Amino acid sequence: MKAFAALYHALDASTSNLAKQAALQRYLRDAPAADAAWAVYFLAGGKPRQLVPVKLLRFLAQEAAGLPEWLFDESYEAVGDLAETIALLLPPPSDAHDLGLAQWVEQHLLPLRGAPAEELPDRLRAQWRQLAEGERLVYFKLITGAFRVGVSKLQVTQALAAVGAVDAKRVAQRLMGYTHIGARPDAAAYTALIAPESEGEQNTSTSGQPYPFFLAHPFNVDVAQFDALLGPPTDWLVEWKWDGIRAQLVKRAGQVWLWSRGEELVTERFPELAMMGEALPDGTVLDGEIVVWRSDAAAPDAEGRVQPFAELQKRLGRKTLGARLLRELPVVLLAYDLLEWEGRDLRALPQAERRVRLDALLAQLRHPQLVASPLLAGTDWADLARQREAARSLGVEGMMLKRRDAQYGVGRTKDVGVWWKWKIDPLSVDAVLIYAQRGHGRRASLYSDYTFAVWDGPPEQPDRKLVPFAKAYSGLTDAEMARVDAVIRKTTIESFGPVRSVKPTLVFELGFEGIARSTRHKSGIAVRFPRMLRWREDKPVEEADTLGTLEALLPS
Repeated sequence: MKAFAALYHALDASTSNLAKQAALQRYLRDAPAADAAWAVYFLAGGKPRQLVPVKLLRFLAQEAAGLPEWLFDESYEAVGDLAETIALLLPPPSDAHDLGLAQWVEQHLLPLRGAPAEELPDRLRAQWRQLAEGERLVYFKLITGAFRVGVSKLQVTQALAAVGAVDAKRVAQRLMGYTHIGARPDAAAYTALIAPESEGEQNTSTSGQPYPFFLAHPFNVDVAQFDALLGPPTDWLVEWKWDGIRAQLVKRAGQVWLWSRGEELVTERFPELAMMGEALPDGTVLDGEIVVWRSDAAAPDAEGRVQPFAELQKRLGRKTLGARLLRELPVVLLAYDLLEWEGRDLRALPQAERRVRLDALLAQLRHPQLVASPLLAGTDWADLARQREAARSLGVEGMMLKRRDAQYGVGRTKDVGVWWKWKIDPLSVDAVLIYAQRGHGRRASLYSDYTFAVWDGPPEQPDRKLVPFAKAYSGLTDAEMARVDAVIRKTTIESFGPVRSVKPTLVFELGFEGIARSTRHKSGIAVRFPRMLRWREDKPVEEADTLGTLEALLPS
């Protein structure tokens, strides 16, 4: 545990990628395999299920520190992070330990989940009495599920590749599924990550392991520059950019696995897709998008079309999938790539050739839950730009541009080809900042997380009120954030724990990708991926938008 805590602090204290890479490699070379297995799990984004109720942690920490509740809350507000607050307030350790990370996780942390409630206080006190101050922060980060430090999964992959002298693309392949919420990494799992590459490692595999996803780069330049930057449209495969769940469907050894881009195994969430996968030949891996897909009620015999992401969310939020839900919210896999066929890895083939093979497979299979993502054609880029204007009415986010000769890469890379995402401009409204909360990490001392509202009626409506509808924390520069923070401190009306209610004085243009009706929100509206596009210092609060403005943006 001491070595992993030291690694955490080294990574957190540095902004140099070279220094972080050196620290990662040094730890992985020196740590026992069992400890390294868990370190990779956490650093690559793995999080076990919640171990202890946060309310209990707060109470025990407040009690141990001998603080009244109001002073604990003030301390939390000043620090901005619960794990760091508790680590700072606890009295010095009275015991010691010599346990590694794996022993701490497996013998102390994981058993907390499901332990009798009456035993938890004594267990927790005994644990943190053994931990040095530097270890406590990491310990509470793990318990609260707030563990994150400034390294990416790609950096972890590169460190593993260097330590094992293995190709980084093979390590990325092996890491798929490693951070699943139910995973329990051990020494053998870590050793397998850095083991020498075996002959025919993928082709002979019967596991459900997917390939690392190939990701697109944003492309938002004026269409007049497309020819100079991209060449003619004939060099590219052009498709719609679907608003669903990116997924790989794997069929090997008579079994079917469905993986989301977040490396979550979602086979049980989509039984109709699992059934469809059974019709595929063994040794097949498809890349595509899971979407709700159904015919228009006014023309039930018409070809199906994608439904808003909000419809898909209705399925994701259910613990059980009844027959009625499956009937009312049918899903398909919109396939756009064939990564493996008859057990052969096709990723090194050109994009156009993989697409030809995909179309041949889908034409032969003809399954209602497997739909080919249609290819688009245009006489020139201006023609495609005109077609792109219909994207929102079709329920898509824009277009994908895939180089015809591109291989299928790993992550967001350009070394073997490139995909571009040519998205439409976001929807936007002018909204008023009404609540603020401190951020995390380097923004822990700033009010950087905001709640925004719109008016419930036009200016001429008497006694109209501001109705909250979205939260956002990204889009401002550091300088703008500091200025907004100063205004919040001067205009605070009331504090609710870490949240401040402020006098409505600031207007921001908020952008978002989608909008839908919602019974869970006070406004009756839910928006997707809200962020601040700009600070409207030129606009008075009275001229901010209304619920009517939001409702006008709802898809017909």
